[in-house]
Amino acid sequence: MSKKWVYLFKEGNASQKYLLGGKGANLCEMTNIGLPVPPGLTVTTEACTEFYEQGKKLTGEIINQIKANLSILEEQTEKKFGDVNNPLLVSVRSGAAFSMPGMMDTILNLGLNDNTVEGMANKTGNKRFAYDSYRRFIQMFGDVVLEIPKVKFDNALENAKEEKGYKFDTELTADDLKILVDEFKEIYKKETKTEFPQEPENQLLMAVEAVFRSWNNQRAITYRNLYDIPHNLGTAVNVQSMVFGNMGDTSGTGVAFTRNPSTGEKKVFGEFLINAQGEDVVAGIRTPLSIDKLNEVMPEIYKQFIEAAHTLEQHYKDMQDIEFTIEEGKLYFLQTRNGKRTADAALRAAVEMVEEGLITKKEAVMRVDPRSLDQLLHPKFDQADLEKSVPIAKGLPASPGAATGKIYFTADEAVAAVQRGEDAILVRKETSPEDIEGMNMAKGILTSRGGMTSHAAVVARGMGKCCVAGCESINVNEASKIMTVKGETYTEGDYISLDGSTGSVYKGKIKTVEANISGNFSKLMEWADGFRQLGIRTNADTPKDSEVAVKFGSEGIGLCRTEHMFFEESRIFSVRKMIISDNVEQREKALAEILPMQKNDFKGIFKVMGIRPVTIRLLDPPLHEFIPTNEEDIADLAKDMNVSLTKLKDTINGLHEFNPMLGHRGCRLAISYPEIARMQTRAIIEAAIEVSREENINIVPEIMVPLVGKKEELSILRKLIIEVAEETKKGLNSDLQYLVGTMIEIPRACITADEVAEYADFFSFGTNDLTQMTFGYSRDDAGKFLEDYKDAGILEQDPFQSIDQVGVGKLVETAVKLGRGAKEHLHLGVCGEHGGDPASIEFFHKTGLDYVSCSPFRVPVARLSAAQAAIINKTQSKDGSNDTGQK
Repeated sequence: MSKKWVYLFKEGNASQKYLLGGKGANLCEMTNIGLPVPPGLTVTTEACTEFYEQGKKLTGEIINQIKANLSILEEQTEKKFGDVNNPLLVSVRSGAAFSMPGMMDTILNLGLNDNTVEGMANKTGNKRFAYDSYRRFIQMFGDVVLEIPKVKFDNALENAKEEKGYKFDTELTADDLKILVDEFKEIYKKETKTEFPQEPENQLLMAVEAVFRSWNNQRAITYRNLYDIPHNLGTAVNVQSMVFGNMGDTSGTGVAFTRNPSTGEKKVFGEFLINAQGEDVVAGIRTPLSIDKLNEVMPEIYKQFIEAAHTLEQHYKDMQDIEFTIEEGKLYFLQTRNGKRTADAALRAAVEMVEEGLITKKEAVMRVDPRSLDQLLHPKFDQADLEKSVPIAKGLPASPGAATGKIYFTADEAVAAVQRGEDAILVRKETSPEDIEGMNMAKGILTSRGGMTSHAAVVARGMGKCCVAGCESINVNEASKIMTVKGETYTEGDYISLDGSTGSVYKGKIKTVEANISGNFSKLMEWADGFRQLGIRTNADTPKDSEVAVKFGSEGIGLCRTEHMFFEESRIFSVRKMIISDNVEQREKALAEILPMQKNDFKGIFKVMGIRPVTIRLLDPPLHEFIPTNEEDIADLAKDMNVSLTKLKDTINGLHEFNPMLGHRGCRLAISYPEIARMQTRAIIEAAIEVSREENINIVPEIMVPLVGKKEELSILRKLIIEVAEETKKGLNSDLQYLVGTMIEIPRACITADEVAEYADFFSFGTNDLTQMTFGYSRDDAGKFLEDYKDAGILEQDPFQSIDQVGVGKLVETAVKLGRGAKEHLHLGVCGEHGGDPASIEFFHKTGLDYVSCSPFRVPVARLSAAQAAIINKTQSKDGSNDTGQK
């Protein structure tokens, strides 16, 4: 029996999303639960894979199955493909396993040609409707299948309206549209050197191939890269019998969510247009009406819709994003999917669904994308500054947050501006999928058209970008690069500010302030903490950073970088004196000046962190980083330090290294200049003892030696640290406990971890440097080729953002196994940037680490990711206490 490449909607179900795509699986599911769904068929994702394997061609078997199922569709609808008197028309839509809104291409009204359009006009008695449908089809087919620039059709449409003095598309008459159809066919012929295809079966096969091709168009690839969607899944194709929202005032189309996608409020939220097709709503070409108005226009349809929306949410146990069409007073459902939402909405909906008994706490924790929590941590406008600002326009609050930046009118210009170091606001009439990269790079997005479910709104919410949409009082002239509001003109490079929570647009810059989180956030985080096993620490070098991290739920500091403290203006002079010293005595004298400053740094951090563990890394970077490089600064330093310019230059030249990241840094500095490690150890121990006494608590500092590659390095430095610590304790009459460990960031340390563990109380994996040394990629320079590597399929993602589990991950696993084999209670953590990446956190959970450490603002992301990792991997929930990583 041959493989099944095509399924009718009545043959599938929601569990088959990887085979039928999310859209196809949900169409099948809605059909099964009895909702009014226009019948259709789905060409599977496996057929997409086969299409590419066959050199981007449909096989004979796939074509035969499409035709066979199309015959069944003709029987179901009692219409015939290509029939002049009763033509079957279909839509052709993509549908991947994961929702990719606006990224893939759609064709409506397929099956129309010069003959069937007349038959349709006669059958419906509505010639205007028939030709409106035909002109839309030619444009979509030309754009999607033959890649004719959409703007060529748009310009013809705008010219037709301008000639007649019309404002809206709906004012065009049947005769106007008939002329426009001929113009569109001429555009098609001019661009393709062929006539517009008249055979419906040929149209369909060309459309299926085009949707398969669109899986690998640049905007789809960019979207998948942004959201870590695998490139090998392929897309399904949904062929569905058409229902028409553009048949007059008893017809319409709309998009709605079962809850508010911006706030999470339990109230149906959406928009619709009378006498329109679905693309009009999402494209933002006309500004739609609120779904509540449907109750006034078609009360019976509104009642049916609200009941069905409730049924869908109860069935899927999640907020639904629903597309619907009303054809001459009859309601049809064209799509449902789990609705994209802001982080605020996700939190509120998840918590309230638990309280409603719809889902469990475990499901609520799994429901929220950890990366979306970043949205909650974005700044808002400073209230005092906001009160002084000048509002210039008001649009729809499409995606919350605040943004200030310079106006740019194209995605490319916005990208270029950001690359120059500017903050950009992308200003468009409406956005389209081609704008994805500019939208991603911009601080905020402003459109003059479109509603709350337009492309700009949906994509911005998914990205966590501030967006104001449908701001109709703004006139945007993209070609001239000007924006006019109330008679005032703004040009490219002018500053504006957007409030995506209110829809307000302001003139100039407005100060922003840190976001404040509580309520539903705290409740979900509490539930997450009940499931996770990994401890969550932060990378913090100052009391201020430590306070932020504690507020976000950090259970300790996994990395305190002491070198950041050395750069402070009050001590850089002493640091430089230490570096250019000729002998140990001079160095120790300079270090004695630094000691009290270092101690006060640590005291400030210990006071904020209390009994939470704090891991302090000894000095890591090469010394040349602290020395000035330009002639004027070097001359000033020589004068300040009372040394000759020649001598200072000789000292600086002596510090030069060809490859400093692999040179005289980390533990190598402490071996060469042990007095530096002695000073830092003494500062740490004194600070811990003093704060323990002042606050009446027991602090257990963790002293971390960086860049160890051989056990002998750690053996020597552990002995030094213990000698200084014990001497300091004795002098202060203290019994303070402390730990000495190392940062595992050299491949050799990973594969000899059993030897290194002999001298370590803990390992902390420095995955930034470990990735750099394993791949041989410079973190600072890899950006020049990483995109090329991703495009070539060498890398799926940036290994500095998400850990390379096959290579770097294997080294981590090896070190864990060897380290714990040598010392059972060795505690293990990670302090690289990977500690805040959800996919990496799941890997660290499975590997058996005790904690992850990340930047303060990523702590909530790490907490939720760790909980999801525990749930996914079916580990037991915690016993009520939060493991901080200490054993």
